[in-house]
Amino acid sequence: MQNKKIGWRTSRFLGAPVIIGSAAVGGKKEGDGPLRDDFDILNEDSFFGEQTWEKAESAMQKLALDAAIKNAALAPSGVEYVFAGDLLNQCIGSTFGLRDAEIPFFGVYGACSTMAETIALACVSIDGGFAKNAVALTSSHYCSAERQFRFPLEYGGQRTPTSQWTATGAGAVVLSESGDASLPRVTHFTSGKIVDAGVKDANNMGAAMAPAAYDTLKAHFDDTGRAPSYYDLILTGDLGSLGSEILLDFFARDGVAIENHNDCGLMLYDREGQDVHAGGSGCGCSAGVLCGHILNAMRAGTLRRVLFAATGAMLSTTSSQQGESIPSISYAVAIETGV
Repeated sequence: MQNKKIGWRTSRFLGAPVIIGSAAVGGKKEGDGPLRDDFDILNEDSFFGEQTWEKAESAMQKLALDAAIKNAALAPSGVEYVFAGDLLNQCIGSTFGLRDAEIPFFGVYGACSTMAETIALACVSIDGGFAKNAVALTSSHYCSAERQFRFPLEYGGQRTPTSQWTATGAGAVVLSESGDASLPRVTHFTSGKIVDAGVKDANNMGAAMAPAAYDTLKAHFDDTGRAPSYYDLILTGDLGSLGSEILLDFFARDGVAIENHNDCGLMLYDREGQDVHAGGSGCGCSAGVLCGHILNAMRAGTLRRVLFAATGAMLSTTSSQQGESIPSISYAVAIETGV
């Protein structure tokens, strides 16, 4: 068997799985943002027709899955695996949302890095010959995340300047062993490892996650021999304003100027007009930006090479209450057209 590893942490997908369909779902705040036209489905009802926010998140996952499969011109029976996760305990957004899907399911928890992690795992299953078609899917909901990780909304707590706004959204991509030559393909995957910078402030996720993003991106460049300028866009998610500054400062210390970087947390909202402080966050933030705006741009030909490095803060309410710091992780996938 041909070795697909490049260096220690990066793998090359010899078959380069094709993204044959995608879908992005968002709520009212996302619909008021600058990327509104790139969402497949927007709903001004934060409950999405359900009785609780947690059920609303499950509804979003189902909507994203169904829309992505439809956009890929597949029947649900044509999908062999779905890799999905969310921010809720036991990933109930995914398990309840997909319980009627009748598709073999792998539950994944990578916090806000879940979109990149599920894409990588779906591609592993396809490039390894275990599936022809697989779906990567994730979501988050502002209200359910606040209730679980911080304070119930009724508490009326004041948000600090470093805090980020958890997106209400979901995103799904359908990956296949074959597809039109013009479609985006996933060519490489760089695995993450736990990085803990000692940050304990749950309202400063950018500072906690930036070292993990730096660690994974540096590993990707070292393993592949590619310079940052190889890509049209190096897209992180979701470091927000502070985390993005920290990331670029890390590379500047190495003598590397990254001028083609953007962050999903900075793209999803109008930071000044929508009062999101340091930017957006949550699984649905990077998923919504990637599965809508970025993939639309790649299909239109305005972007050809994107390195998508999603980041996750691996904390829980228990660990925070026990005074633990915030371990973080980042996974990177290279998405390219014309390869």
